[in-house]
This record gives sequence, structure tokens and C-alpha cells, in this order.
Amino acid sequence: MTTSPDTQRRRHPTSVGPAPLLAVCAGYFMVILDVTIINVAVPVVGRDLSASLTGIQWITDGYTLAFAGLLMSGGALGDRLGNRRVFCWGVVVFTVSSAACAFAPSAPLLVAARLVEGLGAALIVPGSLALLQQAYPAPAVRSWAFGLWGSMAGIAASAGPLLGGLLVSTLGWRWVFLINLPVGVACLGMTLRHVAPSARQPARALDWPAQCAVVASVALLTGALNEAGRRGWADPAVLAGMGLAALTAAVFVVRERLARSPVLPLGLLRSRAMSGAAAIGLLFNFGFYGMLFTASLYFQHQRGFSALKTGTALFPAVAMTMFASVLSGRLTRRTGDRPLVVFGMLLAALGLAGWAAAGADPAYALLVAPMMAAGFGTSFALTGSTATVMGAVPPAYSGAASALFNTTRQIGSATGVALGGSLLATAADHQAGLRTSMAVGALGYLTAAGLAWLCVSAKPNSQER
Repeated sequence: MTTSPDTQRRRHPTSVGPAPLLAVCAGYFMVILDVTIINVAVPVVGRDLSASLTGIQWITDGYTLAFAGLLMSGGALGDRLGNRRVFCWGVVVFTVSSAACAFAPSAPLLVAARLVEGLGAALIVPGSLALLQQAYPAPAVRSWAFGLWGSMAGIAASAGPLLGGLLVSTLGWRWVFLINLPVGVACLGMTLRHVAPSARQPARALDWPAQCAVVASVALLTGALNEAGRRGWADPAVLAGMGLAALTAAVFVVRERLARSPVLPLGLLRSRAMSGAAAIGLLFNFGFYGMLFTASLYFQHQRGFSALKTGTALFPAVAMTMFASVLSGRLTRRTGDRPLVVFGMLLAALGLAGWAAAGADPAYALLVAPMMAAGFGTSFALTGSTATVMGAVPPAYSGAASALFNTTRQIGSATGVALGGSLLATAADHQAGLRTSMAVGALGYLTAAGLAWLCVSAKPNSQER
């Protein structure tokens, strides 16, 4: 008598091997890499395609807006149709649209392809966490998998400028997109072969009014935050965008109270673990991506570094992420998630505070330790906060929970970048704006540490059921 792969996985959860993790992380890596790799290529793209300043901005922001705005829809589709199926759809859409970006003959067609890329990303990311939870049901092994998944974000985000600079200077800007093709094909093949099909919830209707409200709210907020970095926080367009985002968020809450099949039941959102861990994700993305953005501008504009040299200068923050993820995944089975999240946030806060206190023009050697502390602390805390969110919901809502967590993280990233850009633009001098930005990031990390103490479980994962 033979047993299905899913039955074998339930009996031997630690014998699955790394193949599902590699498949899922390949997709997630592509998604996050595309957020930052385009930054160093945009000036060249603008010249080559004769794009206006608005067109150049949309080449960057169109992807982010579609990605962040459609995450909740991607999570709901995954829960209804099966997370593996929707994940694979996302990989196909992302890969094909990357090819369209690479061969785009004009700026408007490139912007359109980037919007479709954002749709593919929104289908990939919610299912990635749900598939890891399905493939690695043992809590200790699952924490290890979540840790490596989380490290992909820091590695991809920080490697983007370095890889982008290398590709643009050697092969040309179109390879910034062509590099996704072999990764996407490999990701799809590994997923179909090594990841088991996911359970479906066909009876759960998609609440389209709620989905539209989420898309509108996140898109308006992300757009307003992106514009705040250029226009200033008091600009009428920025204030109007934030006001409309709050209004559509209120519409979503009212709709969810009335819906028979809500996107994510409000009772789950009232869970201290769920809402607290989502807020922690927002805060540590706020600190980490704000640091990467302002540090990148500092190295290029104040120190005259090239794009390639800037990527190299940021590498200490990246180098710590993989090590921290593996270490936290191993420790959590003995300590529980709370001590690791609290320690990670305090260490990251100490790092950014150290940068803020380093003086007006510190030697690069003095900035290495703060960058390492921020990279290590963020990745060290990500494992526990991810496990907390995913453990706070029943499996039927794993896609929606993953979408919520990643939506709050995207909002945190956009806020960190927007605030950092605003502080650099409005401060009396660039150095003062940079130090203020680092101090604000440190405060965000400290707030996350306090939330972790209140909301994250201290129970060792080896004792969970």
C-alpha cells in the first residue's frame, strides 16, 4: 500500500528536505529584488527610452503600488483556490511580465509591464508563507524555514543596487529584468515537483467590495508616502491621499463586519499576537528599509560612491541576515520567539542610534558595526514575528494572514523610505537629515521591542502542538 506525499509529510515532517524551501525562496527573492534592482538602472532607462520624469517615477513606483495594493487579494485567492496554484500563477505572470519589461520599446509599455509584474508579485508572496507552513508543520523546523524565507528580503533588497549596478555597467539595463527568467523557470519547476498541492476553500466567496477597498487603501497610502518624499508631508496631494486611504480603510472595516465571508475575520485581527506581530513587521521594515535608502543616498551623494561601490558599502548589513536567520531558527526551539524578537529589535535600535551619534562625517569603518547590527537584529526578529502571525490563524486563513503581514511590512518600507527622503530634503544639511532619520528608525525599533514583549509568545517552539 502506498501513501501520498502529503500523508508522508504529516508522518515525517522533518524529512521533507530543503527543496520546498528553495522553491518558495526563489520566488520571494525575485519579488524583493525587483523593488531595489531597478533604482540604479532608472537613469539609463530614462535616457534610452526618452522617458519624462513622471515616466521614470512610474517605472519605479508602479511595481510597488501594484504589489502592495493587491497583496490581500492574492492571499484571499490563495485560500480559496489553493496556495500552490496561485503561487505558480504568480510566478508565471511575474516571469512573462519580466520578459515584457526587458523588451519594452517605450516607457509607457515598460510602465504597463511593471504594473503586471506587481500583480505577479502580489500572487507570489502570500502563498509563499502559507506553503512553508504546509511543507514544514513541525514548529521548530517551520521557524527555521521562516527564518531563511525572511533573510531573502534583506539579501535581495541590499543586493539589488550591487547587482543592478553590475548588470547595467556590463550587459545593459534590459538584463535587470532578463535575470528573472531563469530564476522564474527554475522556481516554477521546483514548486510543481517538490511542493504538495494545497487545500482549497471553494465555498468561501471572494468579497470583491472588501478587496477593492483594500486595494484602494493600500495604493492610496503607498502613493501618498512615495510622493511625501518628493513633495513634502504638508503637500495637499499627500494629505488628500492619506485622508482617502483612511476613508477606504474604514469602508473595509465596515464591509468586513457585514460580510458573510470576510477576507480576514475581524476576530482574528483582535488577536494580540496577530495584530501585534503585524505592527512589529511594519516597524522593523520601517527601520531597515529607511536605513538602506538613506545610507544609499548618503554614500552616492555625499561620498561620491558609484552604484557598484554603494552596493558593496551596504554589504555588511546584508551579510548578517542569513546568519541571523539560521541562528534564530535554531534558538527558538529552546527560548521561544519573544526573547529573540526583543533582542533583535534592541540590537537594531542600538545600531541606528550608534549611526546617529557617530558625528557629522564619520569614517566608513565606524558605520560598519551599526549596519551589521541593523541587519542582524532585523533578520533575527523576523523569524519569530513571522511564526507568531502564522500561528495565530487557522490553516484556512494562512494566505490572508500572510498577505496582511506582508502588506504591513510594505507599508513600513514605504513609510521609512518616504520619511527618510523627506528628512534629507528638508533638514538644514544632508548630515543632519541623515542622523535624524537614523534616530527615528531607532525609535521605531524600540517601539517594536516593546510590542514584542507584550504580544509575542515566550513558549519554546519545541513545546508547541
